[in-house]
Amino acid sequence: MSIQHLDSGDILSQAVTHGDTVYLCGLTATDREKDVAAQTEEVLAKIDERLASCGTDKSKLISATIYLTDIELKPAMNEAWKAWLGDLNRPTRTCIGGVELEPGVLVEITSTAAK
Repeated sequence: MSIQHLDSGDILSQAVTHGDTVYLCGLTATDREKDVAAQTEEVLAKIDERLASCGTDKSKLISATIYLTDIELKPAMNEAWKAWLGDLNRPTRTCIGGVELEPGVLVEITSTAAK
């Protein structure tokens, strides 16, 4: 099975595909002035874009790991997450709070999907 590294830079690839599995790097919001719900919405839109560029979509998510600077932000992040998924099946998910991220970043999400 081939491995493809997409949009690779000095530090990481934005996505890696292996067979019918797509692995996305951790994504953060560009606008770091937004609250956690708005940052989450921006990150989820980026996930949609990256998955589409790899030939899949959020309906085929397998798993996600969500990093929050403060676990108290989880309820607001969850509302954006639930709205984004709608009626789709839920992937496995881990949410970790108390993570030190770049200045102004409140949430980072990494995910894996099938093609």
